[in-house]
Amino acid sequence: MRRDNQSSVSEFLLLGLPIQPEEQGMYCALFLAMYLTTLLGNLLIILLIRLDSCLHTPMYFFLSHLALTDICFSSVTAPKMLMNMLTQTQSISYVGCICQAYFFLLFGGVDSFLLTSMAYDRYVAICHPLHYTTIMSQSLCFLLVIVSWVLSFAGSLVHTLLLTRLSFFRDNTLHHFFCELAALIKLSSSDTTINQLVILTVGTVVISVPFVCILVSYGHIGATILRRPSIKGICKALSTCGSHLSVVSLYYGAIIALYFVPSSNSSKDKDVIVSVFYSLVTPMLNPFIYSLRNRDMKGALENVLSRGIFSA
Repeated sequence: MRRDNQSSVSEFLLLGLPIQPEEQGMYCALFLAMYLTTLLGNLLIILLIRLDSCLHTPMYFFLSHLALTDICFSSVTAPKMLMNMLTQTQSISYVGCICQAYFFLLFGGVDSFLLTSMAYDRYVAICHPLHYTTIMSQSLCFLLVIVSWVLSFAGSLVHTLLLTRLSFFRDNTLHHFFCELAALIKLSSSDTTINQLVILTVGTVVISVPFVCILVSYGHIGATILRRPSIKGICKALSTCGSHLSVVSLYYGAIIALYFVPSSNSSKDKDVIVSVFYSLVTPMLNPFIYSLRNRDMKGALENVLSRGIFSA
């Protein structure tokens, strides 16, 4: 039946992950465990930051929003993927597919901007320590978070509105486990020139510019450390920035491998696997990175546990 947006499909077929049918059960259990770990780990971070007054600082304010965004980001793709694996179905409705693409872009963009805000916070803390409390005021922190959501909302909305104008006459089979924007555009029988231009433009604003800002921030941090090199200063900088650098490396490393490394038709499976890492593995690892490499988070967890034991 023909839609008002000139699409001839009422649903899409998701081919899912490149795994054998007999291995579906094992991988389904694995991804369910990963998803639950993501939920519990990031919820724990949010809870610790809320309960421990020592963590009421700009860095942990951004971290709590990053944890919330990671929960939403994983929840966009994981439940549908797990449901399809359990029920052995591949279909997703046209509306559901468009919504999934929209929210994936939204939360992915917020992640990028929040990581940039955290890099700026580290830059101010190391390069301008005497003015840190003045610069990183509560109003600036709220403004950075609001701007992150507004820009991400605008970018994902533009992508989605342009996507709904495309026609899908030739095929409705996606070689993916979720409705990824580039994969959807490749299926369209319409002229996608505008879509490609918007992807380049919005991608520059949402991914490239924040990444450059992060590199500039850490460039200034490195220059500041090298001006007064000392073992103590280097160790302090690593303890302050180590966790954030690890998360940035995971996040942007996956994006570069997925969107900036040239791919061919024979590398579709590689793109799907990298997407799993980008959308499921990275959000799961973030709580471990911040808890295992951060003394403040460990101390907050010990305080909460000790209070719980004594109250019991």
